[in-house]
Amino acid sequence: MIDLSKKPFCLDGPAIRWVEETLAGMTLEEKAGQVFCPMGLTAEPGQLRHQICEIGVGGMMYRPDTAENIQSVHRAIQSMAKIPLLLAANTERGGDGIAYEGTSFGQPMLVSATGDVENAYRMGRVACAEGAAVGMNWSFAPIVDINYEFHNPITNVRTFGSDPDRVIACAKAHMRGARESGVAVAIKHFPGDGVDERDQHILTSVNSLDCKAWDESYGRVYRAMIEDGAETVMVGHIALPAYADEAERFLPASLSRSLMTGLLRETLGFNGLVCTDATPMVGFTAAMPREKAIPTAIEAGADMILFNKDLDEDYAFLLDGLKAGLCSLERLDEAVTRILALKAALHLPKKQKENALVPDASALEAVGCAQHRAWAKKAADRAVTLVKDTQNLLPLSKERFRRVYLNVIQKDMSPENPVVQAWKELFEREGFAVTVRDRRVSVSVEDMANIPSLPPEKIGLLHEMYRSIGEVHKAYDLYVYICNMENASNNTTLRLNWNVTFGLGDDAPWFVSEVPTLMISTAYPYHLFDAPMIKTYINAYAGTPDVREAIMEKLMGRSPFTGKSPIDPFCGREDTKW
Repeated sequence: MIDLSKKPFCLDGPAIRWVEETLAGMTLEEKAGQVFCPMGLTAEPGQLRHQICEIGVGGMMYRPDTAENIQSVHRAIQSMAKIPLLLAANTERGGDGIAYEGTSFGQPMLVSATGDVENAYRMGRVACAEGAAVGMNWSFAPIVDINYEFHNPITNVRTFGSDPDRVIACAKAHMRGARESGVAVAIKHFPGDGVDERDQHILTSVNSLDCKAWDESYGRVYRAMIEDGAETVMVGHIALPAYADEAERFLPASLSRSLMTGLLRETLGFNGLVCTDATPMVGFTAAMPREKAIPTAIEAGADMILFNKDLDEDYAFLLDGLKAGLCSLERLDEAVTRILALKAALHLPKKQKENALVPDASALEAVGCAQHRAWAKKAADRAVTLVKDTQNLLPLSKERFRRVYLNVIQKDMSPENPVVQAWKELFEREGFAVTVRDRRVSVSVEDMANIPSLPPEKIGLLHEMYRSIGEVHKAYDLYVYICNMENASNNTTLRLNWNVTFGLGDDAPWFVSEVPTLMISTAYPYHLFDAPMIKTYINAYAGTPDVREAIMEKLMGRSPFTGKSPIDPFCGREDTKW
């Protein structure tokens, strides 16, 4: 039996009766529909009616669009629904997780680097207030992973760092901001990402900690968040062999009874709603045939299935699984009870009666408002971290370093990219003469055998590669690297790969003993592992306009560096510190 009067639902008598009476009035097919939270891919009324009225999904999540468009589709969804929906978004870093115009705080690690949990509260408050303005009621945040493995390409700046105490403090503050905005949180990704260097989007990753180490880290974080009233937990496609039964040692938690029912429910005492992470991810799909996986996830302890390969097919798989005994009716009823209880805790039935599930257009004034942007700007200023300056380069002087060679390393290698141009303009505004590296140009082994026929841009690069040290000194006073290597799903690495031939070329920092060199990371905070020869290195954790402006103020000595690194930027190595 689920005690709906206890955390995190805390329902009163009338709310409990609504849950019980609603459940009692539902058909098997309606119950099965409630456990699905598909990705919102359209605003076309016919397709929405199929998902909401015929299948009867319990929730939906749309990727960011204009605030007006998101609010409009949310209003259409709720107007069709017999039972109001949970409307979710990935508001991990601010309101821009649901609306293009929303406020971005950068990343959780940026907030942590400020050393002030008030900024984590403001991030949660801004993200969820702006989300609520467009009808969102469920935030897939805060992330409570711990970034222990610096090679992990998906966690790093999405986390609050590598210290469990800091993670707890920031996550609690973020959740307080969400709660004040009337939005439920989903702490993620249970049982904990950040130990394996691999990405659960493309395989089942493994949290390899033993029971004692897990209890003292991730276990402590989850206990603290559960005690503080976290409404939902998102379960990742991450194995935890230490706590799993032998047959489930390398099964993702999203399919593991040992982890969802045993560890999360029984050991940690979580009474709220359990949602899987996105089930099209390979960490889920490769574990077992989908026809079995969908009912197995519910039977093992999940209450909601996030996203689908095909909604109609998954819905049929669950109904077939119920008939075949892969999932019990009791377990389905328990899942739907928790879904309804969360909706009751968010007052959705009451709002439905009052036609207030989605605010009117005037609420959009909160999205990207001046107060929210001021908070984000202040956090950006506090977060920028000077990791090292062993050459005493800073502050910069335009008289001493007038000629700057700017190399922006990111996915888009065009010098016309807006990020590249923004950095160029910042340096030029300060009076520097800037030459931008065109990273689209490279020289191959084959090119070296056909030099007379090479185009001018490759001839120019060859000159860069083989010119004398005297010419280097005559050309530039300062080399500046901007590393904008942002983490994203389905990456296997965020390592620096220099655009060079035979280990030569101006792209790699061969010249650090000849020309002063500065590296600024606006994303991945561990680049010193690949560039230990860099003597002046800054971590900024995000590349927003506010962050860029804050960095330049500090480079020029007009603002002090106050950021405190939430992780070890030296990657546990001595050579990176020199």
